[in-house]
Amino acid sequence: MSAPDGQAALDLADDGPRDECGVVGIYAPGEDVATLTYFGLFALQHRGQESAGIAASDGRRIVVHKDMGLVNQVFATTGLAALQGDLSIGHCRYSTTGASSWVNAQPQYRETSAGGAITLGHNGNLVNTAELAEELGETGNDSEVMAALLAHEAETGTALEDAILATAPRLIGAYSAVVMDRERLYGFRDPHGVRPLQIGRLPSGGWVIASESAALDITGAVLVRDVEPGELVVIDQDGLHSRRFAPATRHYCLFEWVYLARPDHRQDGGSVLYARRSMGRQLAREAPVDADLVIPVPEAGRDAAAGFAAEAQLPFADGLVKNRYVGRTFIQPTQSLRQLGIRLKLSPVREIVEDRRLVVVDDSIVRGNTARQLVEMLRSAGAAEVHLRVTSPPIAHPCYYGIDMASRAELVGADLSVEEIRDFIGADSLHYISLDGLIDATPTPRDELCTACFSGTYPIPVPAEDARLAQTQLEFDRVP
Repeated sequence: MSAPDGQAALDLADDGPRDECGVVGIYAPGEDVATLTYFGLFALQHRGQESAGIAASDGRRIVVHKDMGLVNQVFATTGLAALQGDLSIGHCRYSTTGASSWVNAQPQYRETSAGGAITLGHNGNLVNTAELAEELGETGNDSEVMAALLAHEAETGTALEDAILATAPRLIGAYSAVVMDRERLYGFRDPHGVRPLQIGRLPSGGWVIASESAALDITGAVLVRDVEPGELVVIDQDGLHSRRFAPATRHYCLFEWVYLARPDHRQDGGSVLYARRSMGRQLAREAPVDADLVIPVPEAGRDAAAGFAAEAQLPFADGLVKNRYVGRTFIQPTQSLRQLGIRLKLSPVREIVEDRRLVVVDDSIVRGNTARQLVEMLRSAGAAEVHLRVTSPPIAHPCYYGIDMASRAELVGADLSVEEIRDFIGADSLHYISLDGLIDATPTPRDELCTACFSGTYPIPVPAEDARLAQTQLEFDRVP
């Protein structure tokens, strides 16, 4: 799918953080694995809405079907009919590197000179893609480079399992990947475990690997455990076995708890839904406000708003209605249409917000434009006061590990104080949850979390960020 000539795709949903990707892999002889993978991708649609694809193997050949669009659009007609076999992987994509195009849709497919074939689906972002691509003499995004490296390693006849073990330590960054050849399913995760990857068991005895537990639930699989950071799991007719390619250093993405994961996702022995309610309670303790009503910004703010209302002993109501059918639309992105975007997505319920002092709970503020329009819209609907409460600290640093969170120059929290941001968006008050409060709301220990977008401490060295800091220091040193 492409935009008409002379036009461009405008994301009318918001200017907040974009999700990255979702992956599913299934090995289940006797099951309709392509359909199960399709269901799994439905459960992960929130992680990527640009393209989707499924690859399946019947033991003799691998067939791939992928295209631009949502999962139900890509497989609307006969897309699943040709996907036969006992083994399948699927992917839904939001591009963080590489253009939004069919070429970059996944799964990636590669043949080897030894007569084999592999497909790969990847969630995350490498920070050494350019160096690896130059070494291979290729161009492409990180997922293409990963597939090319595996194919190159396997060209000598090396088993794919050993090719992954040889290749994975050379990948620097965040990656949770599913791979398959004609007979086996593989899942592997970077040593820091930045992006989630979980293993489930089907009632039939088959296996599922997926980004979130919601994808296991929809296929009927029971969560067994996470793929460990630095671990490769291999699944075939002999069952599942594990091999380690690096020691685990564990830096799970904190933003998964705030926004990325579905509320029904379970990880580290905890529930995302209850973690978000705890964030709301913590916000109410940190920033109480004399108000009449708590309303969420749908959908990610809902559970936190419920927690805030309970802790503050204030009424809770849905004062904003979300149009669930607004996403990317192919129209000329003029400034007036950009300003219209939030009104196409959200509508205030005047009967609920009029003459009320509102506490509005949202998950994050990235550029600030959406929050500003939201405040204006609520005031136009008659709100007496608008107090904004945010369940993440100010985002002051870009993410290099798989979330499209704007450049540092676009981040409103990078250079402005909280009071300056409040003034920019026009709220009566603004409070972000503290980093300590956010961490305490999750079940994951502090030393096992990546907080880079909030703290600027990157657990995986990032050449681009190091260069920026060096340039900043150079300019500072030059100031007389």
